[in-house]
Amino acid sequence: MTDETKTGAAATGASFAKRSTPKLDELESGPWPSFVTGLKRLRDSEDKPYAEYMNDLLGQLEHSYTERLGFWKGGTVSVFGYGGGIIPRFSEVGDKFPKSKEFHTLRVMPPAGYHYDTNVLRQMCDIWERHGSGLIAFHGQSGDIMFQGTTTEGCQKAFDELNELGFDLGGAGPALRTSMSCVGHARCEMSMYDEPRVHREILNENVSEIHRPALPYKFKFKFSGCGNDCVNAIHRADFAVIGTWRDDIKINQEEVKTYVADHGRKYTIDHVVAMCPTRAVSLNDDNTLEIDNKSCVRCMHCINVMHKALAPGDDRGASILIGGKRSLKVGDLMGTMIIPFMKLETEEDFAKLREFARNMIDFFAENALEHERVGETLDRIGLPAFLNALGIEPDPNMVKHPRTSCYVRTDDFTDEAEKYFARKGLKKDGSAAEAAE
Repeated sequence: MTDETKTGAAATGASFAKRSTPKLDELESGPWPSFVTGLKRLRDSEDKPYAEYMNDLLGQLEHSYTERLGFWKGGTVSVFGYGGGIIPRFSEVGDKFPKSKEFHTLRVMPPAGYHYDTNVLRQMCDIWERHGSGLIAFHGQSGDIMFQGTTTEGCQKAFDELNELGFDLGGAGPALRTSMSCVGHARCEMSMYDEPRVHREILNENVSEIHRPALPYKFKFKFSGCGNDCVNAIHRADFAVIGTWRDDIKINQEEVKTYVADHGRKYTIDHVVAMCPTRAVSLNDDNTLEIDNKSCVRCMHCINVMHKALAPGDDRGASILIGGKRSLKVGDLMGTMIIPFMKLETEEDFAKLREFARNMIDFFAENALEHERVGETLDRIGLPAFLNALGIEPDPNMVKHPRTSCYVRTDDFTDEAEKYFARKGLKKDGSAAEAAE
């Protein structure tokens, strides 16, 4: 055969002819680990039901590299009671590679904060060995556990066992997608709110939007406990909840002096003072630190560098940013500040956040164009119309770069705006004033 070889088949106990993969073999020759090695390991597994499956997958992949074309097409695959959560993949060259003619992926929602125990992980692996290819990704950028490669029949069998284990399918298609949250207060001293609780409550309340795709396009929640944003919420989530504080940064001056003594004044100035984006940090002659907290934007840099000397304030909560995404109709967008600060301590606070999340999804469903993210909707209709639709009062903290303008100060933003309208002969709403005025 021209595309197969039996070399090594007997050595591994395989009863099939291995596909010849000279181009894929080249990918293993570099200095870095190759995914090809992992696929071959699954193919060469003894007494595993997916060995032949992976063999034909490698054959199709080699064929794609030779022809410089992909040969997968979509379709419709689901499990009973669900409208999404499975990524269908059907081979266009299934006659050449029959064992891998179907290679569907199950998206499974992970627990908030990615908290597992080893017993659960082993059971997941066992399920996928029985009903899939054995190929699993923990986790994709979508936040899901990606169980990659199974047949249409295997989808239902794998889901039934995963569901019995306590896991649910994640989002796919024009729907609410799987959410992500950082490990949060379980292991991080920078946590500003109860991330797993917020994650779980918002998802539980809107889970039907995950299982039944009915939105104009996808919508993502992501929850980060502080401004370090370990789950990339600000630039990847339609609704980003970022932990923050609104009082002063706490300073331990003795630890500051110890840090300066250990690293030197020049190093401290270069790596802490000079790196502050708003020049809010200064180092005194006696090696104590001063912070202009009114200018602080809570970027976390100084706290990360001097984590023994500096700490977030005690008045903690979260900021909510809307509209982060990668390129689609409009280029990459970072989230727009919509709620500068929200306390998340009492039951009333959590209820208020859940209500806002629900209103946000409803607004998106009713006003976005087809295949449009909410950030593009905001960009299309403008911030004033967006705020009016959601009943949110404008706030100077929503201005993107208030401190970098030498013409407008946030302290007297309204006064300066009125002067601007007077100079332009406009009313406050921007319409032309009467000639007599």
